[in-house]
Amino acid sequence: MVSFIISLLALLAGYFFYGKVVERVFGPDKNRPTPAVAHPDGVDYVPMPTWRVFMIQFLNIAGTGPIFGAIMGAKFGPSAYLWIVFGCIFAGAVHDYLSGMLSLRNDGCGLPVLIGRYLGNVTKNIMLVFSLLLLVLVGAVFVYSPAIILGSIFGSGGSLAILSWVVLIFFYYVIATMLPIDKIIGKIYPLFAVALIFMAIALMVGLFVKWPSIPEFWDGLANKGPEVGLTGQPIFPCLFITIACGAVSGFHATQSPLMARCLKNEKLGRPIFYGSMITEGLVALIWAAVASYFFFDGGAAECGSDITASAPAVVTAVSKKWLGLLGGILAILGVVAAPITSGDTALRGARLIVADWLKLDQQPIRNRLRISIPLFVLTGLMLWFNITNENGFNTIWRYFGWANQTLAVLTLWAITVYLTTTKKGCWYLISLLPACFMTAVSVTFILVDKVGFRVNTAAAPWIGICTFIIAGILFAIWKNYWKKHKAETTNN
Repeated sequence: MVSFIISLLALLAGYFFYGKVVERVFGPDKNRPTPAVAHPDGVDYVPMPTWRVFMIQFLNIAGTGPIFGAIMGAKFGPSAYLWIVFGCIFAGAVHDYLSGMLSLRNDGCGLPVLIGRYLGNVTKNIMLVFSLLLLVLVGAVFVYSPAIILGSIFGSGGSLAILSWVVLIFFYYVIATMLPIDKIIGKIYPLFAVALIFMAIALMVGLFVKWPSIPEFWDGLANKGPEVGLTGQPIFPCLFITIACGAVSGFHATQSPLMARCLKNEKLGRPIFYGSMITEGLVALIWAAVASYFFFDGGAAECGSDITASAPAVVTAVSKKWLGLLGGILAILGVVAAPITSGDTALRGARLIVADWLKLDQQPIRNRLRISIPLFVLTGLMLWFNITNENGFNTIWRYFGWANQTLAVLTLWAITVYLTTTKKGCWYLISLLPACFMTAVSVTFILVDKVGFRVNTAAAPWIGICTFIIAGILFAIWKNYWKKHKAETTNN
């Protein structure tokens, strides 16, 4: 528990100290009109109160990632704490804040447009397809995973009960994607956020009351996975893919533009973007500690389960055991609300990305339908694969994890180019180092994992080191070229 407390305090300190450094580097201007103030459209560009925007942003980025990912990541041992803390402060929150602020400065534009502005049109077109596929994957994953939990609570837990919830949740997605952002999302998301925050606080109190003997840093940072049935997954790169949303996640950069279109002042960027990521890190940290109790301190037996339980089963068992019937239901509903709210805003984000690409005004509902119907059909096909294939969910989740972190890689490189070309000194290092590291993670994972090329996992560290170095060298070459080109342009 001491390692958990240290990690908890470190995350809070990260917001108040490093968050201010990152904010100072960007330089928000409180007098600059935001897109929501400059041209509200009543559909997507809608000024909203700061607390409401924070709650929506938090729920948009949370999903099942900081919960299910943290539970699965906890099997690696206390190294999961370190990744959540350092990943969140120095990579994830930097990624979320700067991508959100760049969208704010560029009229609330979506991620592919930002990528194209700083990495070129070829990369923009790749990102357009890549981000749309990721968002559809998110929509499919975040329909199915809450349906499993709801099916076990309010039904038999069988395939018919799950299918009924899938249909109901998907119908909600259709409505929420089409309506103006302040009609459903702006009204009910704060309530869902309260449920999710209640769940996290209640479980944290439970941790302090029980004070379980969970693994500490000084017990060693080696992979503890084999002790609880996690085999064939080395810490590097698998831990950094498994825990994404609680540390760094490319999906967040597709969601930040939604709230960039609702902010009233640029100075609100740090609490909204950086603060939401730190809050998500806190949720992930709490669930990692709870899962450590479940897997390594007899928690599974105490909760009437076993260490082979899936992440949704861990959520259900621990919440009911620790918080009683009412508290357990509230906690589980908080876990259910997070993926549902991320799923609908993922499809909303996909609609806006296509609208930016086609330059199609989204005020007329017919234009929203023209874009949304194909997206709903594609999401439905992904759902059908989930339901009809025995291992469909796990397969899609692993591809989602890799695609998610690859998206973070491209976003971090775009941020690095922006900082290099607009800021003096070496401030680009705040995004360059995370960009190089996440490039190494993404490349190594797709080479060694079973959903990729299945290279011998013993080579993983060497692949990662070489990729990190090569990425740094290529950046240095580009930076030198850019400086020469800038000097020539100035002289002419």
